[in-house]
Amino acid sequence: MKSTARLQIADVTVQFGVASEVAYDYLSDPGRRAEWQASLLRVADEADVGEPGEAGSSWIDVTAVPFVRPTMEVVESRRAQRWREIGRWGPVDAALSLDFEAQGEHSTLVRARAHLTVPLVAVAGLFGIRVLAPAALGADLRTAARLLEDRQITDHQQEAS
Repeated sequence: MKSTARLQIADVTVQFGVASEVAYDYLSDPGRRAEWQASLLRVADEADVGEPGEAGSSWIDVTAVPFVRPTMEVVESRRAQRWREIGRWGPVDAALSLDFEAQGEHSTLVRARAHLTVPLVAVAGLFGIRVLAPAALGADLRTAARLLEDRQITDHQQEAS
């Protein structure tokens, strides 16, 4: 008998006004996550394999929720295409997949899907997270998109000077 359940808790898509490589490089870099992820205070013990955010890289998320510090690992990294991480904290793991679809030279759709694997006894208590997670993930990605677009505008203004 299976003792865990895997549940999709979010599936959101956000438009980024930057090239897919720019969006990918920013979103996949663990050291930049606290800039756009509201629940994250910082990352600790970052161990990159190659460039930040490449498969095999790991770190600890120091979250705003007391005592919740999952160990994170990048399990897939295909630049400007797909990036996946998994976080483990006690009997729970959380997986995030980001898919990047170029919509032109300076436009990218980022689709984010989040899943939780939890003990079966915890499934009933997850209704709230299944309601809140899509809104939170969407808000985080919109923050990232805005930060990147603002940075791109600033870069263009500096180049013109």
